[in-house]
Amino acid sequence: MNRQAQAVIMLLFGGAILKASLGDLYLRYVKAGLQPFLIGAGLLLVAAGAMTLWYELRPRPAPEDEHGHHHEPRVGWLLILPVLGLLLVAPPALGSYAAGQAGSVLSAQTSDSDYPALEAGDPVDVGLLDYASRAVFDEGRSLTGRTVRLTGFVAAGPDGEPMLARMVMSCCAADGRPIKVGLAGDGPTGLAPDTWVQVVGGYTERVGKDPVNGAVVPYLQVQSWQEITAPKQQYE
Repeated sequence: MNRQAQAVIMLLFGGAILKASLGDLYLRYVKAGLQPFLIGAGLLLVAAGAMTLWYELRPRPAPEDEHGHHHEPRVGWLLILPVLGLLLVAPPALGSYAAGQAGSVLSAQTSDSDYPALEAGDPVDVGLLDYASRAVFDEGRSLTGRTVRLTGFVAAGPDGEPMLARMVMSCCAADGRPIKVGLAGDGPTGLAPDTWVQVVGGYTERVGKDPVNGAVVPYLQVQSWQEITAPKQQYE
């Protein structure tokens, strides 16, 4: 691959990073706190590609070559195709398929017996990981008598019944693992996997087992639910 092709790939790749990081698209792949670093990396790639392209295309005297000119194989330009794919087609955030392939992130290592009281007012918005941790490790003490509202996407449970799930991300989508909550009572029915819903309900002692890693899966006693559009920040 010649330097012109390398410069074009740097320009396209930098443009793809900037396109994702200047909007909400980057939230599908990394934590929000990494946005400044992505913008910086995109700007550097664009600048490096532009300078390389200018240097290669600037007028210069033709070199004397007794053996003729050497041409790099044009197949190197095919490396632009995956970069164009990244620029034009944005992969979706991790969803129900990834949740079904990985075990629940809930584990004994996250146990904490001193959970603070939930905020005043019912229903109170609670993250799936927070609800699951309180239900399992606090045995529902901080949830008893409260009405909570959980947000997540529909995924198939081990018994075929729909469950609520969300991906938990430490740094980027590569380390994402699911948190899963079963739905007891009048839960969502007839919805396709990856449909986002808000579920209102209360704590129940019912639990299940994640078939992937054997982790405990708590349940929510559903009172009502509604379908929603996917939030900008799809990870916890």
